[in-house]
Amino acid sequence: MDWTLEVVIVPVSDLDRSIAFYRDQVGFDLDHDTHAGEMHFAQLTPRGSGCSIVIGSLPSQQEMAPGSLKGIQLVVSDAAAARDELTSRGVECSEITVFDERDGGTFFGFADPDGNSWAVQQIKARGDRPLIPVEARQRFGAEQEL
Repeated sequence: MDWTLEVVIVPVSDLDRSIAFYRDQVGFDLDHDTHAGEMHFAQLTPRGSGCSIVIGSLPSQQEMAPGSLKGIQLVVSDAAAARDELTSRGVECSEITVFDERDGGTFFGFADPDGNSWAVQQIKARGDRPLIPVEARQRFGAEQEL
């Protein structure tokens, strides 16, 4: 049986500020911004990913302190280009570190305004073999110009 990771809950203190950070600075697609009764939450997805983040006032988010999620990992095919993209949008990033010269051993990091931290790993092979092929993203309308 296949098990897929679809959503990661990210605890934040200010939903609008976090939507702006993840959408406008990090470049995630805003899938929806939903009001349901007293709850207000949003789902955002990194381009090319099958897994999204959810931020807001869902009951499970209230059980975690804003900024308490550490080391969520993103994968890119070119760490330098990804870091340049983020810094050009005002995201403070750590320097790139090469722990191992083999593919997969290069990382940098950043944090959201609450302090939830992200690790960005370079796997060059993803440039040639993305997990979600471009054709599938186009079929579902998720392929957008960067």
